[in-house]
Amino acid sequence: MKEVIMIVRPEKLEVIKSILDELNCGGMTLSTVMGCGTQKGVVEEAGVNQIKGYKTTINLLPKVQISIVVPDDKVEKIISDVRMKVADGRVGDGKIFIRNMEDAMRIRTGERGNKAL
Repeated sequence: MKEVIMIVRPEKLEVIKSILDELNCGGMTLSTVMGCGTQKGVVEEAGVNQIKGYKTTINLLPKVQISIVVPDDKVEKIISDVRMKVADGRVGDGKIFIRNMEDAMRIRTGERGNKAL
């Protein structure tokens, strides 16, 4: 099993949901997050703010973080479909992180491993 964590622009969420539905992936966990990568945010649009009396530039952009756990054999198809359908060639398209998941258990039934997904 692998955990696939995708951090993308909020407007790309529906595209990713449709990809996961097409591939019969189970559930997902979604978080609204703020962050910046190599683009360092959009400083011109964010402006200068005061936080507790200190002037600071807010350069974090709104993103969504989608976390799924899937069998190993689905990972490459998921990430290639996301790359093909979500990327529009601009800085800030997002990132995908993949890590090993040792085990999973469905609380209701006690099923473990891929059966729990």
